[in-house]
Amino acid sequence: MSFNSILWCPLKLILHIALLLFASSSLCTSASDGELVGATVSANNFFTVSSFSYPETSIRPFDFRYIRVDIPPSFSAVSIALNTDVDLDLSRVYRIPESSLPVICFRDGSPPLPDALNTTLKDSVVSGINGLDVEQCFPMQKNITMRLTNEQISAGAWYIGLFNGIGATRTQSKMINRGTSFSFSANISVEACTNSMMKGVFCNSTVYPLSCTSSNVFKYYDLDATEVKKPMMANTLTCKNNFGTSCVQESIPQFYSLDITNMAEELTITAANVRFNSTSSNSTSSADDFKLMCYARHGAIPSETLHDYSSDLSDAPLVIPAPRIGRLYISILPVNHGTRDGNAKVCYSMETQVVQCPLGKAGPNCTMDSYTLQTVLSRNPMPFESYYLPVGEGVVAASANFPLEPLSNNTMNQGTDNTWTYFTLDIPRGAAGRNIHVRLSSDVKINYEFYARFGGLPSLESWDYYYANKTRKSGESAFFMLYNSKEDNVDFYIIYAREGTWGFGLRHLNASINSLKAQTAMSISLEGCPKHCSSHGDCRYAFDASGLTSYSFCACDRNHGGFDCSIEIVSHKGHIVQSIFLIASNAAAMLPAYWALRQKAYAEWILFTSSGISSAIYHACDVGTWCPLPFNVLQFMDFWLSFMAVVGTFVYLASINEAHKRAIHTAVAIFTALMAATKATRSSNIILVIVIGAIGLLIGWLIEVSSKYRSLSFSFRFSPSFPQSLMTIKDWLSKLVMSLWRRFHWGFALAGFITLAMAGTSWVLETSSTYWLWHSFWHATIYTSSFFFLCSKANNVDAEEDHQLPRTESYALTRQDSFSRSEY
Repeated sequence: MSFNSILWCPLKLILHIALLLFASSSLCTSASDGELVGATVSANNFFTVSSFSYPETSIRPFDFRYIRVDIPPSFSAVSIALNTDVDLDLSRVYRIPESSLPVICFRDGSPPLPDALNTTLKDSVVSGINGLDVEQCFPMQKNITMRLTNEQISAGAWYIGLFNGIGATRTQSKMINRGTSFSFSANISVEACTNSMMKGVFCNSTVYPLSCTSSNVFKYYDLDATEVKKPMMANTLTCKNNFGTSCVQESIPQFYSLDITNMAEELTITAANVRFNSTSSNSTSSADDFKLMCYARHGAIPSETLHDYSSDLSDAPLVIPAPRIGRLYISILPVNHGTRDGNAKVCYSMETQVVQCPLGKAGPNCTMDSYTLQTVLSRNPMPFESYYLPVGEGVVAASANFPLEPLSNNTMNQGTDNTWTYFTLDIPRGAAGRNIHVRLSSDVKINYEFYARFGGLPSLESWDYYYANKTRKSGESAFFMLYNSKEDNVDFYIIYAREGTWGFGLRHLNASINSLKAQTAMSISLEGCPKHCSSHGDCRYAFDASGLTSYSFCACDRNHGGFDCSIEIVSHKGHIVQSIFLIASNAAAMLPAYWALRQKAYAEWILFTSSGISSAIYHACDVGTWCPLPFNVLQFMDFWLSFMAVVGTFVYLASINEAHKRAIHTAVAIFTALMAATKATRSSNIILVIVIGAIGLLIGWLIEVSSKYRSLSFSFRFSPSFPQSLMTIKDWLSKLVMSLWRRFHWGFALAGFITLAMAGTSWVLETSSTYWLWHSFWHATIYTSSFFFLCSKANNVDAEEDHQLPRTESYALTRQDSFSRSEY
């Protein structure tokens, strides 16, 4: 073998190894938790647009999490894999209180709020999910795996909400929180078709984007029924297919897409040059035998069963008034209502026209006034807090209110009920967790009706939310909250408004003479918690799991609940009763404190007295009566001194000197302080405290025995005779039992164990709703048990045991005296 061949072999080996490492590194590259995976091409014409992995996260009782999923217009499917440790039987969900039921919710555009949904929560996620056009909630399951296609959901921001309990008590402040937590982990990926023009479940449907040309045209509009039509320039977008004429087979849809970027008056879809084409010589069908059905849907692929608009283009054009901003998908489907012909095709030329009103005009025939509202940041330091004012109308920016009459004069002069004034505003990206606050005030009766619509201008036929009067308004919804409905004052919120463009319309009622002279002011603002949590809680802010959306929520006080703290859960009278029980029950601490003072056990007296006082002050602060110190300090003192009181009772039962007692108290104080500082309310603490107390008592007894018997020698020795040894051991055990019997008053000891068991039972039975009752019972029983245990210690036990011990010191002194006398 030549030198070159020998050299070439290692070079080939090195080359193969390098290629292998490069390939394996390419295959093994993955995203870390929450990291975007960019454009990873996969099989079957798909590629991954984004993929997020959420690590295992625990959700405590009454807590919640939001996950935002951004879906681009070009997506084909969203895959969701959610794993939890929840094990629910869906057939028995109705037996579980909603306040402890784990729930998963979905909503398009903004975070979900399940508390106000009237749903049975019995369906599974996979089988019960239905289009997601509205918010839907389902009981949590152990494993949830589903794939939502662009025929089921639309593009945009989607939110997944995970709730550990729902209902009004979800936001109520709890004195304890001992429910069951659950954990979850999730993997969410968004896929798109490799070919941007392909759509459908399997990326096998072609979607042709329409090309548009803009032109300005004069249109004659009837501005007033008494006047002649006046010309007005409007902008028209004419959009067509690049291929001109399309020919499609029977029952095979042809898809198109159209992007609407601005507010528009109307969208018209027409089909021209419709003709029949068949390659079969025996065909008897004609163009009259076909219907050219048109289906349109905003944001998602339409079908015969799932669409927003439909029309037979062979009979009349499809007219969509005030189309929403975004991508509109159009499906053209030839339907043969005559003899079926598999070779038949229908040819047509499809055209769309989008009419946009001139600047400052909107509504039917572009005859109404329209104003763009500009954002003015408020002084509140929280993000996205702002209010909106009309652009360039001389409105004072220092005030959130602006007058309506100067903006409505042109349309009010028409004197009909079908006159409107429109406003448009933008909710910034990431602000979907904020609320739109609308207020109307006037010095006379308000003669306006308010309509709101996302992505387009509202009308009597098309709106998302509206308010006309007390009886005519949006239905019961968690996302439209009316707080004031007077004739001269209206105040309502749109909860968790979707980010994007909103259109508001004020419909003018037939004005009276007085209303024409009225001064009506309106304010529109973007705020956090509605009505400042109704003055019954604190407004808090957080981010969803992706960190892209900031949302606000209320943390209510002890007596109120609901997402805005407007629901009274505990009445004022009930609050007083609960406060008295929780505070006054600490008076039971006077029993052990009195006995300790009587026995001159001053350390125990201080311990029980300070424990009762600190517990009473802590609960007075907890119920909102009086807080002399920060709440966390009072909570720590309450639990720590309570633990110390229990352990101190055990240590008191051992007859040891003060030096040893101080050492045990110091060690116990360290352990109980750590327990009080870390998860003080867990149920296992009561068992742990009793164990520590028992260990302290055992150590005290060992010290006591070692100090009393260390100078003594046993009075017996094991005899070679086995019966004699048994008698000696029996006599020693008998003396030990008699010593224990004389040490305690066993009636008091038995009463102490019974009340201690009652205290432990009440601790375990404590829940969020019954805490005030069982915790008050805990106060009474735990202090009473300490009193009984203190009373159980016999006072003469030391004297009796000392009398039985040999007088070693006296014997030594006697010998010394005798020796001295003899020497004398």
